[in-house]
Amino acid sequence: MDRLNAIRLFVRLVECGSFSAVGREEGIGQPAVSKQILALERYLGAQLVLRTSRQITITEAGQTFYATAKQLVDGFDALESSVGERQQSPRGMLRINTAPAHGRLCITPLLPGFFRRYPDVAIELSVSERHVDLVGDGIDLAIRHGRLVDSTLTARKLSETDFVLVASPGYLAAKGLPTRLADLDRHACIAFAKDRERYPWSLKVKREKVSYVPRGSLITGDAEQIRAAVLCGLGIAQAPYWLVADEIRSGEVQVLLPELQPERVPIHLVYPSGRRIPMRLRVFIDYLVSAFERAER
Repeated sequence: MDRLNAIRLFVRLVECGSFSAVGREEGIGQPAVSKQILALERYLGAQLVLRTSRQITITEAGQTFYATAKQLVDGFDALESSVGERQQSPRGMLRINTAPAHGRLCITPLLPGFFRRYPDVAIELSVSERHVDLVGDGIDLAIRHGRLVDSTLTARKLSETDFVLVASPGYLAAKGLPTRLADLDRHACIAFAKDRERYPWSLKVKREKVSYVPRGSLITGDAEQIRAAVLCGLGIAQAPYWLVADEIRSGEVQVLLPELQPERVPIHLVYPSGRRIPMRLRVFIDYLVSAFERAER
């Protein structure tokens, strides 16, 4: 048994709450994690974890051991980093999560430059419109849009984006150009929905925030489909600027009612708190922030 590694796994078990979550995080099977913790318990002569078929419970001895073990692991990691990072290039796997359209349009195009700079880092990029459980799903970093509500995560601001009302010139030629909020009632609106509930559009009327529920024949929970529907001339949509930036510049999409545009929406990089940030994650965060700063100049 590698005692330090077993102690490290136990610390993560307390913080993650399940053997499977620790296994995913470490890239090993759940039985291997359980075997290491059992060996640690035998070495210490104390039961640290109560196991049932559905959950685990940390014993009183386990809670006492965790407090000191956490300090030991953090101290060793800090020591290792201070020496090792001066001599080694970052390496290993990063598990990143973002929304599908944002990944395709904004993140994947940046990866060639990152891999040229850090060839020993691998990235597993997962996409989802829902907010994933970073710890439970073994995610190192997620990109979140909008105001943050999860105080258990550490966040670093990546950028901000405008939300714009857009439609294709072909649709506007057929249906007319809206000139005020009330005009939207007579237009086909493409709505984003989750669990079959339409998300209201956030608008600003004379400095006051207004929620407008879009009406129309198409609702979808996928930003890519909203973009495609706008390009097909199916109606008006509210979308983050980055989703249709190229089409706005080329004239394929037209921005409508800019005076109703709401405040810019922040985009954050978030990752679990209370653990050492590996060098591979730190350089990836710095790389993304720098790339987005250059793009906004």
